[in-house]
Amino acid sequence: MRGAEEDRGDVAVSFPVELRLSGHGLVLREWADGDLPAMVGLFDDPEVAYWTPLVSPFDLNAAQVYLKRARERRTAGQRVQLAITVDGREPLGEVLLMLTGPGLDVAEIGYVVGAAHRGRGLAARAVRVMTDFAHDTVGVVQLLLEIEEGNAASAAVASAAGYHLTDVPPIPGEDKGRPLLLRTWAYGYA
Repeated sequence: MRGAEEDRGDVAVSFPVELRLSGHGLVLREWADGDLPAMVGLFDDPEVAYWTPLVSPFDLNAAQVYLKRARERRTAGQRVQLAITVDGREPLGEVLLMLTGPGLDVAEIGYVVGAAHRGRGLAARAVRVMTDFAHDTVGVVQLLLEIEEGNAASAAVASAAGYHLTDVPPIPGEDKGRPLLLRTWAYGYA
């Protein structure tokens, strides 16, 4: 998953005031101030540091900054970042919808699952719930995932969530001083 800390568009939408999505055995809910320690536990992980643009180490201060930015972007109608839970309580990860523009034709989804919760299909199920919300409620036509070449676990999530690898050339980039290539996965509605 890429994109968790990047702004790439000026598209905005009015998201529902209180957002709580459910489906596929999950409840996706807004992050709360009380979740800051859980965020540290989920995001302060070598795998998360390597595959995402999240800061590392991810401590309580980083969590506060992250939550503040998430709320600003949500208020601006640019992004929704929701905690992945099974019952609306303990956060197990995050799924986010980023409006990338132009209009509501295309948006990107990103996800992170804490190390202790991987291997349970949480990310794929969360991506499915967010995909349905993005299309059915927000009106997005095509959803994308940008996955770093070599990230087999994230590619497996994309495939399990119904996304397919496109033939768009890899997008070069750099993160934390290392070069990377992002592959584009798509979920299009006909």
